[in-house]
Amino acid sequence: MSLATGHSAAPDVLQARSLATSGGPVRVGGSPFALDGVDGTARERIPTIIIDEHGAMARLVAGRIATLIRERAASSRPLVLGLATGSTPIGVYRELIRLHREEGLSFRHVVTFNLDEYYPMRADSIHSYHRFMWENLFSLVDIDPVNVHIPDGSLARGDVETACQAYEAAIVAAGGIDFQLLGICKTGHIGFNEPGSGETSRTRLVHLDSITRRDAAADFFGEENVPREAITMGIASILGAREIAILATGEHKAGVVRRAVEGEIDRAVAATFLQRHPNTTFYVDDAAAADLTRVATPWLIDEVVWEEALAVRAVTWLAARCGKAILKLTQHDYAENGLSSLVARHGSPGAVNGLVFNILGAKIRGKSKLPRRLKTICFSPHPDDDVISMGGILRKFVENGNDMTVAYMTSGNIAVFDHDVRRYLDFLVRLDEEHMGRNATVQELATIVQDFLQRKQPGDVDIPEVQDIKRIIRESEAVSGIEVMGLSKANARFLNLPFYQTGKVRKDPIGPVDVAIVADLLRELQPELIFVAGDLSDPHGTHRMCKEAIDRALDDVYGTGAARPEVWLYRGAWQEWPITEATVLVPLSQEELTLKIQAIFKHQSQKDSAPFPGQDEREFWQRVEQRNKTTASQLDQLGLAEYFAMEAYVIA
Repeated sequence: MSLATGHSAAPDVLQARSLATSGGPVRVGGSPFALDGVDGTARERIPTIIIDEHGAMARLVAGRIATLIRERAASSRPLVLGLATGSTPIGVYRELIRLHREEGLSFRHVVTFNLDEYYPMRADSIHSYHRFMWENLFSLVDIDPVNVHIPDGSLARGDVETACQAYEAAIVAAGGIDFQLLGICKTGHIGFNEPGSGETSRTRLVHLDSITRRDAAADFFGEENVPREAITMGIASILGAREIAILATGEHKAGVVRRAVEGEIDRAVAATFLQRHPNTTFYVDDAAAADLTRVATPWLIDEVVWEEALAVRAVTWLAARCGKAILKLTQHDYAENGLSSLVARHGSPGAVNGLVFNILGAKIRGKSKLPRRLKTICFSPHPDDDVISMGGILRKFVENGNDMTVAYMTSGNIAVFDHDVRRYLDFLVRLDEEHMGRNATVQELATIVQDFLQRKQPGDVDIPEVQDIKRIIRESEAVSGIEVMGLSKANARFLNLPFYQTGKVRKDPIGPVDVAIVADLLRELQPELIFVAGDLSDPHGTHRMCKEAIDRALDDVYGTGAARPEVWLYRGAWQEWPITEATVLVPLSQEELTLKIQAIFKHQSQKDSAPFPGQDEREFWQRVEQRNKTTASQLDQLGLAEYFAMEAYVIA
């Protein structure tokens, strides 16, 4: 199978093929709907491996690096690695650390060059890539510090250009980069090569794009704290590597992945230059691969197997493309858009139209068609995901007499502004002074907290007292939110999973204690149905990590033999399930949507301007309102029943 025009199969691809053959969760090219022998990657200019499990992606890439390290060690030659920072490659680093500890993989003869560093930036800053690399890899393996190279963000401005030239010279002196690991930003930049970067660019000081700075705002606790410049290896520096692996995960990367893989080479999207590299491989999860032609519209490439799910996607796509209701699509519409084989499969346009119309209609479930009197847990990663994502169905479940528990998995304390802490402290002190008599405990707490906040710098980890106050703020808001839904404090459980308790944006991996806490709750409540956040676009991966804890807990509690609770997946503030993927579509009246928004309003610390809004600057309630109305509008445009708003769920 040819992977992409003009490219030979990289060793990674061959390894992935082997894993796929052995039953691993990997797809190398093709489409699950493609006929045998059909090449689904015809439009892809960079070989792309789709891996539907993040741990498998990390193991695959780390395994390739380990193979290269061992091959070079056998010939007494160092391996030169180009490394990236950020949340995407961290799984690779954790797997390399595991290989070092458990399988004796040695880094003594490894030389590394990091892609970039913010400028200005002290090496010991909590935001520095220097610190990131030492905390997440270098200090945990046996690498010689002399062999570690990271751009110096603390240099005087007049020394930066000379240092950049020296960095390039050091790469050359090391023999060039053997394997370069990359991530990709939504602008398509690699390293900090922003839109407009040239193919011949080398290591240099650059100005950061506004989108890049907005993306980094959460890590810096505000866009105003993000440096406006960075030192980065150039496009030519990256393309000089002998082998390149670029990783992307999450729905929010889908558009830029397609642009980089299938689009024309363009200075506005630096990653497109990788098309000219003879040994680059893209590693993406299902969500990041969603816009690739072979995934989104495989019928445009070649023949496909017209399974029911694909027929629903194709007809829905065709209706939107033609601006028609499903039942009004004609033979001409199908023929003009490459879907004649679908009509042939079912005999007539009317038969296809009716099939898809009925499938979509059957997904719609009002209150009368929703479960009743079931033991139910709603797992909410943050203390507001429950009402933001599923406030409508939560109210309907309460009205249907279901035994509801809302389990808040993390405290959400890092998403509380310092000024909210000051406001609540002021309230406590005033209450103490005016109505309770002077209480030394409250006064002492106020002094400790105020002194810390006075000297706190952006990104500093909060002291325990501040973390506790922020946690309590979120917990009280969460209870207030579910009270709008007809529940009470007795229906709330605050799990406060340890992986979240770093006081920083970046979290620890899910560990046995996190899993045990979730498992204990499952054993105690014996739920028949659970709601789980299934979205992957949460900026910091907390939703994904919480789902991992739940999945592992389900395995521990139920194994493969016991009857598991039914799992309904919802999505958060960033994405909604497409109507073609959703299993259940729950209509909301205007009054029900208003009630949902009122519950969101109870989360006052997240209102007006949430600390971590992502790229969308609207308030959460505004996103929810548009998202739920848009889902209903899509069904209306397809010719199905008209509703005011709608939530979408997938039954796993």
